[in-house]
Amino acid sequence: MVNRDTALKIRKTHRYLGLFLGVQFLLWTLSGIYFSWTNIDDIHGDQFKNSEYHPVSYRNLISPSSLDVQDGIHSIALRDLNGIPYYWINNKELFNAINGSPKNAINEEEALYVARKYIDNVLEVAAIELINEVDKHHEYRERLLPAYVISYNNDEALKAYVSANDGKFQTVRHRNWRWFDFLWMTHTMDYESRDNFNTTVLRAFSLLGLITVLSGFLLWFTSSPSLRKYVKK
Repeated sequence: MVNRDTALKIRKTHRYLGLFLGVQFLLWTLSGIYFSWTNIDDIHGDQFKNSEYHPVSYRNLISPSSLDVQDGIHSIALRDLNGIPYYWINNKELFNAINGSPKNAINEEEALYVARKYIDNVLEVAAIELINEVDKHHEYRERLLPAYVISYNNDEALKAYVSANDGKFQTVRHRNWRWFDFLWMTHTMDYESRDNFNTTVLRAFSLLGLITVLSGFLLWFTSSPSLRKYVKK
């Protein structure tokens, strides 16, 4: 068994580590509880989607090879804007798929059309706004800009995002998602991008957490009356 001074040092180390790490341990626990008790499909906003939506089929589209694309075509996608088909070429240019005319960006009416295809039509639009930039903590971070933000009148403060350059529906954001995002940030301890599990802070707290647990086991080992009796025998 260790002497009394060593035991006191172990106890003090364990106590101060527990005090220092306690808040983060609490955040890890609370966020873990929230994650385990929530439906990830609800966090993604599936409950707001238009279940009756079916993609539109088109005929008599022009050949993409006839388009005036300077560097050739390496990627292509079809967009439906107000019932008119468009080719999204090389992730940077829109062309009318019927007459081949280029299109710089979509307008508000077209953005609302795209949103109506994906969002339950029961929900009432409150406002629409074009955003050109966001900071790294914005709920629409790391997605295509500029984009239209469509806000809805509902208790979840629902917002839908449609990229302005290609007219693609990007994502929805609502109150439960924002709670999830905040708690995910505290869980990963990545206060910049939210998704980096290799931050120095997380590594440090993980190691300190391991030391705290091990010091707790060591504290029990050095202070257990039953163990001391057993060792003496």
